[in-house]
Amino acid sequence: MVDTINVSLKINRQIKDNDRSFETYNLEKIPTEASFLEMLDILNHKLISENTDPVAFDSDCREGICGACSLVINGVPHGEELGITVCQLHMRKFNNNDVITIEPWRATAFPVIKDLVVDRSALDRIMQAGGYVSAKTGTTTDANSILISKKAAEDAFDAAACIGCGACVAACKNSSPMLFAGAKIKHLISLPQGHPERTSRIENIVMQMSVEGFGGCTNTLECEAVCPKEISASVISCLNREFILSKF
Repeated sequence: MVDTINVSLKINRQIKDNDRSFETYNLEKIPTEASFLEMLDILNHKLISENTDPVAFDSDCREGICGACSLVINGVPHGEELGITVCQLHMRKFNNNDVITIEPWRATAFPVIKDLVVDRSALDRIMQAGGYVSAKTGTTTDANSILISKKAAEDAFDAAACIGCGACVAACKNSSPMLFAGAKIKHLISLPQGHPERTSRIENIVMQMSVEGFGGCTNTLECEAVCPKEISASVISCLNREFILSKF
């Protein structure tokens, strides 16, 4: 027999134009094996059957890879469980009759589109500014043609785990994307392919962060605490070091 729980949802919704308010929804007999997003699917099915607008929220892979499921749950981006995204959060982590508050990311650079959906394209523009390497097209280069140490490969792989969800921005009191940007910088400078554009990359990324309206880092490390891929805040030190070196 599948265990079930009853929950009360307080969801921050966009009722009309830019007016927002918390709407309360009561759900009964939610299977504890359901994911958090499946629970929202159940809610939306109920709302549609009642001829009410469903709650708008983002999701894609539902496997903790894409970072689209960006929700603040009970005041914490992705919820209180460490090292997971919202789609990996299951209702068994909640208790019967819990009141669950759900909000979108809050940041000037992430304007709300509707309900729980925000525009995170600012992160894409940071990547377009410098989060890439230039390489000749054509036949694939042999994997052994450029020797890379195990340490460098591990550093690059760890930083590349960032999925660009924006939880670091949502958690930061200044809405800083330094963990995200630092991860991209660390990933690329750890590999030989990232060295030719090393100086221009850091300058362009930092400039784009400012253009987008993100805040600065004050080292409270909330970003590291909520990162679903547990990216170390040491990548921020790497970004700062690279920026200083670019001026010499």
